[in-house]
Amino acid sequence: MQLDLEGEVWPLAGRSFAGIVVTNYLWRPRLPDVLAMLAPGGVLIYETFMVGNEAWGKPSSPAFLLRPGELREVVQAAGLCEIAFAEGYTASPKPAVRQAICAVRA
Repeated sequence: MQLDLEGEVWPLAGRSFAGIVVTNYLWRPRLPDVLAMLAPGGVLIYETFMVGNEAWGKPSSPAFLLRPGELREVVQAAGLCEIAFAEGYTASPKPAVRQAICAVRA
């Protein structure tokens, strides 16, 4: 499937998934929609860049960089249970500042 996740119409409305994996992507206006698609018992794995990454390259715009603890806050607000959370500098696979969370919908 090829979908426009940033358009005015949410192309996945009404769908649910047992697992959602997001990497290297942040579109804040649709983040609540993504989390709402997680089925009961479903697992979310989300990892992307955060503030501080501008020192290492792209993305460097604050619009595409998570604030400290932002994924944790969004996941809690959506009623998901956090399994693991990490944020900060990583050297691998390339130097970057990242944030990641694994959570489940009870």
